[in-house]
Amino acid sequence: MSPADAARREDFRAILGLVQPGARVLDIGCGEGLLLDMLGRENGVEGRGLEINAANVSLCLARGLSVVQGDADHDLADFPNQAFDYAMLSQTLQTVRQPRHVLSELLRIADRAIVSFPNFGHWRVRWELLTRGRMPTTGALPLAWYETENIHLCTLRDFTILCESLNLNIEACAALAEGQKARAMDPRRPIENWRAESALFLLSRKA
Repeated sequence: MSPADAARREDFRAILGLVQPGARVLDIGCGEGLLLDMLGRENGVEGRGLEINAANVSLCLARGLSVVQGDADHDLADFPNQAFDYAMLSQTLQTVRQPRHVLSELLRIADRAIVSFPNFGHWRVRWELLTRGRMPTTGALPLAWYETENIHLCTLRDFTILCESLNLNIEACAALAEGQKARAMDPRRPIENWRAESALFLLSRKA
């Protein structure tokens, strides 16, 4: 198993622990449907997916999943307010063109949002930039800069500031690194911006 696959598996396991059994879930950028399938089998969720890649949509449909082709930057507007209990972006936020808009839309169409992303403030990233002067490749960022779909990389600190500007409540947060089990953390602690290779957030609107 590659480091990226191991990290994805632990990301999914952490998400399973956050989603209530039987919940209505929308997985945005659901890929081949692995997370949706796990949530259905283990948590009995009522799952839906939105995926931009037509081949992945076909794979999801072959699994018996309810997935439509669409673009998170433009097609979330088609979903009504509070249609879901959870809207999820697993390692997808950094690939969208309008992250602020997409994050706001998640908490329009769902009571809670679950978001995970690679932390560009991680110490290995900083070390690669400092010592080699090149865009880093790590377990969370395995592809070279000219191959990656990531267009809006951010640090843990960047994301917490964005949440504050959108008046979002951070209900829970976990750090992920090299396929290890998720570790609960306070994302506002400066040390975590160095330690967390990837981060997973459970978000809601402030009252």
